[in-house]
Amino acid sequence: MAAFLDVILRGLALSGQAVAIGGVLFALLVYRVQDGAGARRIWTLVAAAAAVVVAAQVAALLILAGELEAPGGSLLARLAATQYFRATLARMLAAVVIAVGALAVRRAPRVGTWWPLLLGAVVALVVSAAWTSHAAARLDHRALLLALDAVHQLAAAAWIGGLLHLVVTALHRDPVAGRAALLRRFSTLALVAVGMLLAAGIGLTLGYVDGVLGLVGTAYGLMVMTKAAMLGLLLILGALNFVVVRRLPSDDARAPLRLRRFVEVELGLGLTVLFAAASLTSLPPAVDVVADRATPGEIVTRFVPRLPRLSSPPIEALPIHDKEAPRTDADRAWSEFNHHISGMFVLAMGLLSLLQVSGRVRWARHWPLVFLGLAGFMMVRNDPGAWPLGPQGFWEGFREPSVLQHRTFVLVVVVFGLFEWMVRSGRLRAPRAALLFPLLCAVGGGLLLTHSHASLNLKTEFLLEVTHAPLGVLGVLVGWGRWLELRLAAPEDRLPARVSACAMAVIGVLLLLYRES
Repeated sequence: MAAFLDVILRGLALSGQAVAIGGVLFALLVYRVQDGAGARRIWTLVAAAAAVVVAAQVAALLILAGELEAPGGSLLARLAATQYFRATLARMLAAVVIAVGALAVRRAPRVGTWWPLLLGAVVALVVSAAWTSHAAARLDHRALLLALDAVHQLAAAAWIGGLLHLVVTALHRDPVAGRAALLRRFSTLALVAVGMLLAAGIGLTLGYVDGVLGLVGTAYGLMVMTKAAMLGLLLILGALNFVVVRRLPSDDARAPLRLRRFVEVELGLGLTVLFAAASLTSLPPAVDVVADRATPGEIVTRFVPRLPRLSSPPIEALPIHDKEAPRTDADRAWSEFNHHISGMFVLAMGLLSLLQVSGRVRWARHWPLVFLGLAGFMMVRNDPGAWPLGPQGFWEGFREPSVLQHRTFVLVVVVFGLFEWMVRSGRLRAPRAALLFPLLCAVGGGLLLTHSHASLNLKTEFLLEVTHAPLGVLGVLVGWGRWLELRLAAPEDRLPARVSACAMAVIGVLLLLYRES
């Protein structure tokens, strides 16, 4: 749990850093207006994002302190002596300077007097952040890797962080004077940032991944490929937005609806990439993992189609009375059965959603009710040692953290399904409420990308988790495809609707292919 929370906090820190740095660069290079409502929104976001960086770093240090075994005084001394602590402290101080500067500029617009301090704090923030990455621990080419990491983070902030400021200043419905020129300036900034991002990313990959076997056979390599896939989706959206911006008339004071919606999704995907990048920092680089690599053949075997497991071992065959017992063949068979039956539910939802998109089968709009069947199956099968199958009573099970977590998730699935059914069937017509389902799908897919049991790169654990990355990417596609379906006008909403439904169906297929043996 501590490792997972650490990844989430790293993702929050990276996201806050991107919005803070992106806002400073956006104000200097794109917006160029020192006062007004738009400028105040920019500096408010910059200050809030810098505060997120500080809060996330404080929480990460507290988690680290909780994991160390030492008396109070010696614990602080041990932390203070580490390079990570000093770099984290520098990162927090730089974020505080940015927050103070942003609030000062927001109250009394005199950005010119604050630029040296703000830009200096931006440099300090990216440099100190690089010193908390893998580059700081390298013996070979450390200076080069640190420089590449800092450039990588700066470019990501200029692009992804800048997108949020673009949304709040230039892409709302109200007319904005000089909107087309502002969009073109940001488009140029984003193009330069993408070039820097790709160049630095390729350099870092060459430094941390020693060939194809390291790329496909380790958790680090898998996350690099996942991050590259997400970046590819970002580049497609960015290219589409680039074309639209370049074709805007100079006197056009309104942004096209499609541009506004695509930028929303581009921002969402960008934040997901930042959390995927955070998960990379929790994994040892592929170049350092040799003995525990999986071979390409072993990975391919995990995706070879075979008939789903339709029978489950009896509850008596599971070591339900010994929580520390090693996994047995019966445990693996139980898990495979659970995944395969769940895959049938999800595949059914994806196919029914495709029927709804076709417009030919009206009753297919009720497909979210299948979530109730999935929730019932999960309630019965998630915890074989607890009610209703195991000896542990219903209320007694709530004392177990894992059982409580599973039952909470079941409740979420029930509410999730009923809510989306009400939207699809027209019983709930609030436009903003309809966005809950796609947003949760996108967030859930992103969280799946940050979750890995292969933190030690043990081959067995990695092979168990190798399907999680594609499931996470597909979950993100389900969410943002549905988002565009709801946010675009007909007939432009049909393609994202099909993408979302197809992604859900493929998730079901991957669950049917899941295997542990």
